[in-house]
Amino acid sequence: MRIIYDWRLARVIDDNEVIIDELYWNRVSTKSLVNRLSDLQSGRMTSEARSLKERFPDAIPDSLGVLSCSDWPELSEEEVLKFTEASTRLAKRGVADSSGDIDRRLDMMVGANNELRASWTTLEARCIEWIGLFLSELDLDKMRREIPEVVSSSSSINEVAERFEVPETLHQPSEDEWRVVKSQAQSVVDIADRLSNHENAIRVLANDYLPSLSALIGPIGAAKLVVLAGGRERLARMPSGSLQVLGANAAMSAHRRGAPPPKHGAILFSMPAVSRSPRWVRGKVARYLAGKASIAVRIDHFNGEPWTKEEVSKIHKEAESIKDRFPKPPKRK
Repeated sequence: MRIIYDWRLARVIDDNEVIIDELYWNRVSTKSLVNRLSDLQSGRMTSEARSLKERFPDAIPDSLGVLSCSDWPELSEEEVLKFTEASTRLAKRGVADSSGDIDRRLDMMVGANNELRASWTTLEARCIEWIGLFLSELDLDKMRREIPEVVSSSSSINEVAERFEVPETLHQPSEDEWRVVKSQAQSVVDIADRLSNHENAIRVLANDYLPSLSALIGPIGAAKLVVLAGGRERLARMPSGSLQVLGANAAMSAHRRGAPPPKHGAILFSMPAVSRSPRWVRGKVARYLAGKASIAVRIDHFNGEPWTKEEVSKIHKEAESIKDRFPKPPKRK
């Protein structure tokens, strides 16, 4: 015997699809239908199905049985209208509820931050190169940070040269060209401010949502790891070896074509303990920190006691000691 059901009714049928008993839902309203559809989405049985289960304890509930039942009642015109309205309300409620999903909010914030960073990098490089075209004696590397701010607040290229104390350009840009150059520099400054605001917001959210992981690898790195993993729970259940190579997409693709496996992903490599380590010891340091990061995110997800600064400092000291134990590269066989 099986119990098959939808939002309207529940039936007990035998192996030949003979109806043994059935119950109809007779308190149909849009609000109650929204709640009922939500319960069905979550895998819960309707009250009618539960009542039939009590009457027929040997019957097996089958939530998909309706799809294969040839004589299941068709929806009336009124039921179609109520179902459509309730489905729309349920979808809107789901969208509203998603704002409470911090994983999704982090995904939006990190994604927006990455897009801003890419835009800033392109605009900033163009701005520096453009100014270098006019002021050939300006040390672009040394003054890179100041150039966009100075250009955006100057009235002419000669004023820029004066403020940087370099010779004026031999070939002056036209007024229209200067407006474009200045606008480019202003865009760099504006996006830099927006980037700073984005990253501060990510830090606040990550420090609250991932206190231990943020203390270990920094809040920006913690947020990026969660986004790459697809959520805090998935990251918490992920083996440390998988966490270690998160963000190493290109290296993993090369590995599938026969290249050596990656030792770390981009997030772990951004940590000074890894990036400043000699190449022959980076894998060991990354493996150690990945193991600790895996523990940290589990503490955060399963409501453990967040790590203190002393505990995190102890972990970083241990990472440094790994480098001390391997001061020279291994001999090649």
